Amino acid sequence: MRTDGWAGYNGLKALGYKHKPKVIAGGRRSASEVMPRVHKVASLLKRWILGTLQGGVQRRHLDYYLDEFTFRFNRRTSRSRGQLFYRLVQQAVATDPVPFRALVGGKKTSHHKP
Repeated sequence: MRTDGWAGYNGLKALGYKHKPKVIAGGRRSASEVMPRVHKVASLLKRWILGTLQGGVQRRHLDYYLDEFTFRFNRRTSRSRGQLFYRLVQQAVATDPVPFRALVGGKKTSHHKP
């Protein structure tokens, strides 16, 4: 996993990830120049959270928010935008149901990591 030098990533190696930080501070190039795609995705995610979720993000639902963002992000340049609803229904049918209690903080499911 390639990241910038933020100290918050220090625990990744202990979790089993191969972590290769790239310290950018003090370098000639800015972080957005060294890792432009990472910054683009982070920027789009922030904008999506503020626009769609209007800042009402709850930590326990983060996996679901990120699933939806990923679904939309992966289809952002699709030429057949009319297929978006069809693909969403197709994915819903192929995915195990998640009971309401699991969504609001009750019983954990095996589909998403805690």
